[in-house]
Amino acid sequence: MNKGELIEKIAKDAKLTKVQAGDALDSVLNAVSGTLAKGGKVTLVGFGTFSVSKRKARKGRNPRSGKEINIKAKKVAKFKAGSELAKKVNK
Repeated sequence: MNKGELIEKIAKDAKLTKVQAGDALDSVLNAVSGTLAKGGKVTLVGFGTFSVSKRKARKGRNPRSGKEINIKAKKVAKFKAGSELAKKVNK
């Protein structure tokens, strides 16, 4: 499912226009990404938790040349599925 299909589904289920559903989805995504950018986490009970994890700097290899390279430390977004979502996926 892509973003357009998700907007159609939200519009149909919530009896909204596609524009309203798109605005609602954009608002949710902006709230989640804004919270993560500030280092916070977002927990949706039963669905899952979005958080930020720090990766340490490390050595890696260039797959083409085989040369060793330095990979900088960075922050990455992480998602851990909640129990209800895990149950639905594992049916």
